[in-house]
Amino acid sequence: MYRQLLDMERRLDWTITRKRVEVQDALQRITPTIRTLRIFLSHTVSGQTWQQPVTASVGEGEAGKVEHDSGDGIPAWQLRIDGRLLEPPNQRSKDRNPPRKFSTLIKQMVVELDRDAALYPDGNIVEASLRGSPNQPQLDGFTIRRKGDTPTKIRVLLYLDQQPEQYKIHPDLGNLLGVREESRTGVVQALWNYIKVQGLQDKVDRRMVRADTHLLPIFRSETVLFQHLPELVNRYLAPPDPIILHYTVNPAVPPAEKPGAWDVDVKLEDTVLKSRMAQAVAQMTNESARDLVKLDDEIAVHVQSLNNSHIKRTFMRSFADDPQNFIQTWIASQSRDLESALGSGPSEGATVRQEDLRRSEYFQLPWVEEAVAVQEGLRLAAKAGM
Repeated sequence: MYRQLLDMERRLDWTITRKRVEVQDALQRITPTIRTLRIFLSHTVSGQTWQQPVTASVGEGEAGKVEHDSGDGIPAWQLRIDGRLLEPPNQRSKDRNPPRKFSTLIKQMVVELDRDAALYPDGNIVEASLRGSPNQPQLDGFTIRRKGDTPTKIRVLLYLDQQPEQYKIHPDLGNLLGVREESRTGVVQALWNYIKVQGLQDKVDRRMVRADTHLLPIFRSETVLFQHLPELVNRYLAPPDPIILHYTVNPAVPPAEKPGAWDVDVKLEDTVLKSRMAQAVAQMTNESARDLVKLDDEIAVHVQSLNNSHIKRTFMRSFADDPQNFIQTWIASQSRDLESALGSGPSEGATVRQEDLRRSEYFQLPWVEEAVAVQEGLRLAAKAGM
């Protein structure tokens, strides 16, 4: 039973070590999860005709007076673009992390205004690259201000910053694998799964992949080495399409009370799962390791005690079953042990016993008389046929 326990403990230790290594390896990689990014578009207006105060004592020309120095009275509007990540459902409060800012979730933003460039020369395309220096401030939203009092159609293009980085797959390969957007590693894995399902791996040379009728236009050869698959996949990857949002600003009417909202799926690193894995690795502290070593030492002491008790029981059981043979066997064993300890034996070399035999006082020791009596008794018993 103890050997079975040792074997089970050995398998358990190996499994725990393997899992710990897998967790540590996973901590070095990006563990993706799909989150929902909610984007809000809204606008405000100022200086519009319907906003000008009209009183009985002031004429219309004086009511619409424009202050060019301060900008008061100039018709204008402001577009606000905000975004926030929605919390995952059924998430524990202790697993919640500070929400990421909207500017950290997009790589680039382009806002196109459908206006007459000759009438509004302040620019109809606003572009912001948010993958700059790490010291760039993190923002929850952006505001674009423009002058004007005419309805304007707006198109917002957002390039998401996903982890791992996503790519658009060419239809020739995407239709075969059944995916449109995926990471580079995901596309290679999907292609490898297709190869395994179709049995396209060479039976003799496992490094070789044979193309079927669907893969032949992609491989452009009948056989391809396995290590060349990532290079082939790169040919069919392109930057993903941006998220396109359409919005209309009509300064002639009051803005809506609630902003427009769009939900977009975005792949991000699963920080909650990584924190749990890090906690699992950190649980093996030095204190617990010392406790385990102490318990192992105690188990070893108990096992040694059990082994000694087992030896004593075997010794007594053998003596109880056959005392005569046991004593003879035990004396022979003790004699061999004594010869080994003294370095003596049947050899003719100079040993401690040979040296003692040269001295007469050696034969006058108390054991000599007993040994002679035993030997004489054995001789007489053999002579008498006993």
